[in-house]
Amino acid sequence: MQHVTIPQDRIGVLIGEGGATMREIEEEAEIRLDIDSETGSVGVETVGDPVQGLKGPDIVKAIGRGFAPDEALTLLDDDVMTLQVVDVESATRNKNDLTRQKGRLIGENGRTRQLMEELSGASVVIYGTTVGIIGLPQAVEVVRNAVEMILDGAPHGAVYSYLERKHNELKNPGMEYHQFTG
Repeated sequence: MQHVTIPQDRIGVLIGEGGATMREIEEEAEIRLDIDSETGSVGVETVGDPVQGLKGPDIVKAIGRGFAPDEALTLLDDDVMTLQVVDVESATRNKNDLTRQKGRLIGENGRTRQLMEELSGASVVIYGTTVGIIGLPQAVEVVRNAVEMILDGAPHGAVYSYLERKHNELKNPGMEYHQFTG
């Protein structure tokens, strides 16, 4: 049995109305969840297919990091679907800097986060002090790089150009854009 700790305010989302979400996750991922609502600790035990069961802790972690249960369950759609969590707080100096960086990641009216999703094909959630990314490995890598560019202070225009270039590369493999310095 593996244990995952999620924030208290996400326990209700994991359980769902009348336990419906929890039962759906248990059924689809072939796992059993043991939820301690006092501490936020969730025990994840595989009861069926071990490969499906390996995704169980990631599904719980994704819900804990702000994803809707339906989004978290997309981890089961493909064997290579992955969850990656980027810690924003580690790239900030203080609480004001954290707030500013989160604002830069979200963008005006959520536009930056939305562009990261649209141009990569991954799902992106900014919750608490983290950015959660669910998608195929190449898409997750593109979003992670974009997030790191923003955290390093890159202008949004440069990040959007990077995302558009990577979008075209993912859409047309083998047609990579090469920049010549000469």
